[in-house]
Amino acid sequence: MRVLIVEDEPFLAEAIRDGLRLEAIAADIAGDGDTALELLGYTAYDVVVLDRDIPGPNGDEIARDLAARATAPRVLMLTAADRLDDKASGFESGADDYLTKPFVLRELVLRLRALARRPAASAPPVLDQDGIRLDPFRREVYRDGRYVSLTRKQFAVLEVLMTARGGVVSAEALLERAWDENADPFTNAVRITISTLRKRLGEPWLIQTVPGVGYRMGPLDG
Repeated sequence: MRVLIVEDEPFLAEAIRDGLRLEAIAADIAGDGDTALELLGYTAYDVVVLDRDIPGPNGDEIARDLAARATAPRVLMLTAADRLDDKASGFESGADDYLTKPFVLRELVLRLRALARRPAASAPPVLDQDGIRLDPFRREVYRDGRYVSLTRKQFAVLEVLMTARGGVVSAEALLERAWDENADPFTNAVRITISTLRKRLGEPWLIQTVPGVGYRMGPLDG
């Protein structure tokens, strides 16, 4: 999952980002409405954690902008305004969920995962492929009934590959979906993570390298 945090209080934004990363959720920060819209223009986010009171276009304006798009991330509004009328106007602007400050990070994580499970009926909450069972909500992976312990980054990469359902995923796409905007595009982190993930899953290898293209889940052909 990749999340955009739109929050103009740097300390809070960074605390949320760091907390989400500990839960294997890649997160970027926008401190104002203009920056948020710019990031939303070229990055495919799953959920936007959106403060209503931000400089530039406010949270309601951004939510309305996203609601008008054919495809857009889910919106979780984050605000200190806790009256029913405030919540009603937030939902009318296009929010999918609403969380008031102060809040517990654990609740935010649960709400984000619930929102991320909604998009398409073709993307089941639990992924099964070639004996690998991945539960995004519980963050558990099993191979042929055996529990596999993975690091947060290994789990994120495996989830992206399994969601592709046998399709080839480029290293660039893995960087975009499993890392954040600060990832070095020339890093070898993807190759290293793929290598260690293969070893954790065990033989026969189920992550194949497609030379010059990327990686895919599935047994070797033939």
